Amino acid sequence: MKPFLFVLACGLLAACSSTEVVAPTMNVSLGQQLIDLKKAKDSGALSEKEWEQQKKMLIDSVR
Repeated sequence: MKPFLFVLACGLLAACSSTEVVAPTMNVSLGQQLIDLKKAKDSGALSEKEWEQQKKMLIDSVR
């Protein structure tokens, strides 16, 4: 009986596992991303040059 339960448990665990990778979806508008980027610059987390580069990448990503 124990080998049967072991095989059953292994089968159930294998059925529950998955190799599928699910990417999170982003529902943040471009405007909100730009606001967040500006806040990062204003707080000193980004330099002027980094801010310009990131802003350009965001804007180019929607074109």
